[in-house]
Order: sequence, then structure tokens, then C-alpha cells
Amino acid sequence: MDAKPDSLVVTTADGVATFSPEQLRSMRDEFQRFLLEYQFGLREVETKLGILRDEFQLTHDYNPIEHISSRVKSADSLVEKIARKGVDPDFDAIRAHITDIAGIRVTCSFVEDAHRLSDLLTQQDDIRVRQVKDYISEPKPNGYKSLHVIVEVPVFLSSGRLDVAVEVQFRTIAMDFWASLEHKIYYKYDGVVPDSLLAELKDAAETAAELDARMERLHRELHGPRPRGRLSAV
Repeated sequence: MDAKPDSLVVTTADGVATFSPEQLRSMRDEFQRFLLEYQFGLREVETKLGILRDEFQLTHDYNPIEHISSRVKSADSLVEKIARKGVDPDFDAIRAHITDIAGIRVTCSFVEDAHRLSDLLTQQDDIRVRQVKDYISEPKPNGYKSLHVIVEVPVFLSSGRLDVAVEVQFRTIAMDFWASLEHKIYYKYDGVVPDSLLAELKDAAETAAELDARMERLHRELHGPRPRGRLSAV
């Protein structure tokens, strides 16, 4: 039997499936609602970070946050990752196994700020930490440095409470510049980067780390060490 006009025919492992326009619209709306959860979770964490930034700027005359950027994965990017990781195309499975659908990048002045801001965020009583990957203390072999913290934040919808995973990355300006350059190089070479460029990237990562250490040392000489456990005035 011929498919109805405007219907979609998909070949699956179990045979051929046909979806009507109404079914396609329902699937689209459900997927949009799913991504909206992460938009709300992102907003909650952005608000928390914004409060910390404004409070330190006003109270301590010091802003440890240079820049905040955020994004929710596009539908195409998410579908690609689901396929790459072999995750079942089920919303519960996606929630459990893909934790970077919502992501925030916090660019800090100094390495010390990255760890302390992470502590200040994760110590809030409505935040639950799911995973920490400290690539600052233990960089990746290619030189990549960043502190990745996956948190769950509650979002209160008309249907009730929903805990949403958000990945927060803390890095310095130098780390962020290096990571941006590395991403562009890998994109240009479609992931197959010449060894000479990889060596240059590793050397640049070491130079960025030296710059971070030097700038933090100069900062301490000017203002003295800050006490552990909080971001004090400078």
C-alpha cells in the first residue's frame, strides 16, 4: 500500500515504519519539550553564577568571572551523539547517559578562581554533583585543561519537580583561548590533525599553563594570598 501524502517512511531494524504528519508533529513537539527542560536547567545555573558574580563585584570589588557562555545541544548534535554512544532513543535513557545536553562555560581570571567558583556552586544545598572531571589538576594528554562539573539542579514545572543535568566547565582565559584554537584545528582537519600541529598544540598548552602560573604569581605579589574557602576582596 502506498504511503499517504506527506507521510514519512523510515527503514528500521524491524522493517519499514510509516509516520503520518500528525505523528511527526507529535514527535517534534515531544522532542522540543524535552530540550526545553534543559533550557530551564541552564537558566537556573546561570542565575546562580550571575548572583555569585554580582555579589563579589559589589561586596568584594572583585569579579572572579570574566565571561559566561551557555548552550543547549542542537537536535542534530544530540541525535549524532545518541548514535555515536549507542544510547537507546528513549528520553529516560538519554537523560541518564548524556549529561552535556545543557552546558555552561565559566571563564575565570585565575586557576584558583576556577576551583573556588566550582566549590561555591556545588556547595549550594539544592545542587547535586553527579560527576567531576578535573582536567586542570590532571590535564589530558594533548594538553587540554578545564574543570568539568556535572550537576543536577531542580526545575519546578506545572507537572512537578524535575532534576536536570547541566555540565559546567570552569577554565581560565588562557585555557579557553587554547581550547578554542584546538577545536578550530580539529574541525579544519576533520579530526585527523598532522603530528606537527599536535606537537605545536601541546607546546602551546604548556605555554598557556606557564602564563596562568605567572599571572597568578603576579596577582599574589600585588594583593597577597587569598584565604582558602572563599573569594576574598583584592
